[in-house]
Amino acid sequence: MGFPYSEASWSVVDGAMFMGWGSGMPGVYTAIAAVVCLAVLFFGNRSEHDRYGDHD
Repeated sequence: MGFPYSEASWSVVDGAMFMGWGSGMPGVYTAIAAVVCLAVLFFGNRSEHDRYGDHD
């Protein structure tokens, strides 16, 4: 996989340029990030709720 343009200049770049563009990878990465965020919120809330319960 080489450089996709004939010259190495920013003036020839006309859109998004990163690995995985045009495939399903941006959606996969977004789904993975969403699952991680939800897990952090769930386990963090559970931990805080347990600590709150200890102070009653």
